[in-house]
Amino acid sequence: MVVKLLKEVILEHLKKVIDPETGADVLRMRLVEELNVDANGRVSYIFHPSSPFCPIAVFLVKEIKGVVAKVPGVTSQKITVTDYVAAEELTILINKEITK
Repeated sequence: MVVKLLKEVILEHLKKVIDPETGADVLRMRLVEELNVDANGRVSYIFHPSSPFCPIAVFLVKEIKGVVAKVPGVTSQKITVTDYVAAEELTILINKEITK
C-alpha cells in the first residue's frame, strides 16, 4: 500500500516537469517509462528522450531526477537512459550525480 501511494505521488510530481520545446509534461510525452518503487523508497525508471539527438535530454533528466528526489519517502534513484546518442554516458553521469 505504501509503495503504491509513493508511486502515485511521484507520478503527480513528474507531471510538473514540462518539456520547454513542446509545453507538455514528461509523462504525457512518455519520456519516463517503467517507474518502479520498492518498500525502501528506492525508485527506478527509464528516461527515453523524444529523439536520439534531443538537445535538452540532459536538462530534462536532471529536472526529472530533482523532482523525484524531493518526494518524501524516496531514498534513491536508478535511472536508465535509452534511445539517445549518448545513452550509456548519460546513464552513468546522472546516476553518479547527487541531488540536493
